[in-house]
Amino acid sequence: MVSPAQVVTTMSDPLDLLFRAPRVITSAGEVARSVGVRDGRIVVIEPYGAQLDAEVVVELGDDEVLIPGLVDTHVHVNEPGRTEWEGFASATRAAAAGGVTTIVDMPLNSIPPTVDAAALDVKRRVASDQAYVDVGFWGGAVPGNVPDLRALHDAGVFGFKCFLLHSGVDEFPPLDPAELELALKEIASFGAMMIVHAEDAHAIDRATSPGGENYADFLDSRPRGAENLAIAEVIELARWTGCRVHILHLSSSDALPMIASARKDGVKLTVETCPHYLSFVSEEIPSGATQFKCCPPIREAGNRELLWQGLADGVIDCVVTDHSPCTVDLKRFDIGDFGVAWGGIASLQVSLSAVWSEAKRRGHTLNDVVRWMAENPAEQVGLNTKGHIALGYAADFAVFAPEEAFVVDVAALQHKNPVSAYDRRALAGVVRSTWLAGKRIDLDEAPRGRLLSRGLA
Repeated sequence: MVSPAQVVTTMSDPLDLLFRAPRVITSAGEVARSVGVRDGRIVVIEPYGAQLDAEVVVELGDDEVLIPGLVDTHVHVNEPGRTEWEGFASATRAAAAGGVTTIVDMPLNSIPPTVDAAALDVKRRVASDQAYVDVGFWGGAVPGNVPDLRALHDAGVFGFKCFLLHSGVDEFPPLDPAELELALKEIASFGAMMIVHAEDAHAIDRATSPGGENYADFLDSRPRGAENLAIAEVIELARWTGCRVHILHLSSSDALPMIASARKDGVKLTVETCPHYLSFVSEEIPSGATQFKCCPPIREAGNRELLWQGLADGVIDCVVTDHSPCTVDLKRFDIGDFGVAWGGIASLQVSLSAVWSEAKRRGHTLNDVVRWMAENPAEQVGLNTKGHIALGYAADFAVFAPEEAFVVDVAALQHKNPVSAYDRRALAGVVRSTWLAGKRIDLDEAPRGRLLSRGLA
């Protein structure tokens, strides 16, 4: 792999693409720049008025910002096996429409789950000619597959996912504490990372029933104490084993102090949250509105503000979608029962606008959003040429109009089934175009995304 620092150019070399943009998000902040591309890489960054020639020149308006393509490391594509829920073509089309140029696919809810190298091969074959954006893959850690983890790592997965309670699908069972410790020791032995759905099964078993139309009852069935307890256990096992761990979809702000403390102690720990935890509050979820069901759940308004503070303080590293769609019937709108509806929120196409809408009203900048949704996710999984507009990096971009507003129409979204908690929500910021490896993504043309392996992108 060529590192960014090794890529050089001269002004006499022809450029394939040139952006002239009065607003570009770079490591230096928001600046006016000319950004030149050759062979899919950024090779020139010059002042806005620099005299440069290219085969294609794109002049951005004063209302547009050039940002790096987003990196979403938490996407459930579900193909093969549950392709009626979502597939590589529909998921990556949604990603492209939302300014996301790289996704990393979760090892479930596909059949087979990605728990051995043979299953990874199946996924790669299915995805190979369908991806509109670049796609990487997580492996899975389940009871009994410790001997398979090294082979999955060598085959290029970006790390391993496990659950500490029932995952929602029987073919991807959870790890108990002893199994988790064994898996962490094995993963640490070859320098990989475990990503964890951290809710304690015993605490949830003892909570109230999740059934019925009342969201408050569902919230009581997934108490924040269950999340806090599981995160504490993961932290201690990470401390003992030395394994890199990542906490998925943090919803409980109570856990922030112990996460910060663990990091000070040297525990190798990163944390994500999701747009729905930063956008919605439990007090406003209508009765029977199962499009809002996810696990862990959307919590109270005060909790949401503390998650935003965790982002501002750097305790939470990144914002990724946990895009987990399903067919309309599985949401059980006919009875509105939170206990039986599938839990998952589809948001891949609107994630940037959703986070920006809430960030701007709290005084955050686009630089902050890019750090949370592009730079840090790329760094977390080792995508060393993605997430930045910088020399030598991949020419993956989104042209974003931050002040333009729109109302989400779920029927117009690109993911497979017309269900989303964001339907009819007014959002700020419109993605006007998305560019992969220096070429604009056209959803009417054949897909040209690549399948990524760890360390090779």
